Amino acid sequence: MAADHPDAHEGAIDDLHVTVGRRLRVAGMRYSRSRYAVVEVMAGAGRPLTLPEILAVDAGRRLAQSSAYRNLGELVDVGVARRVDAGDDRSRFELHESLTGHHHHLVCDSCGRVEDFHVPDEFEKQVAALVEVAAEGGFRVDAHRFDMLGRCTECR
Repeated sequence: MAADHPDAHEGAIDDLHVTVGRRLRVAGMRYSRSRYAVVEVMAGAGRPLTLPEILAVDAGRRLAQSSAYRNLGELVDVGVARRVDAGDDRSRFELHESLTGHHHHLVCDSCGRVEDFHVPDEFEKQVAALVEVAAEGGFRVDAHRFDMLGRCTECR
């Protein structure tokens, strides 16, 4: 099946929900309707979202603010979601990169919007070489991030 075929996206979403369900079960948690809704919103966003943005996308259909925030914390704890630090006081959330693939972020210094950003393979190879240098110095690297800071098209 071609990657751009509509059924391919639905299959990927189904696979996502199966994986999320497994992670929650391993942690002794249920894949509740509200957790499912949070995952659906993050899967469709394509970028990290604040809690108000998640609630706006859901538009009151399934999520109350208190349960959405609690569920986000629980999804972070089990490795389904992760917090993205944009240098301000607002938490942003996205699906964990073990579910979506490794990527980096473009961060708007003005409005705080965060967009996903994929770097060339050559860049990642250079980072891998730096990880080796760190390991030679006795430091274990668990992950890395590369954020580009500037102004989005709305704020320029």
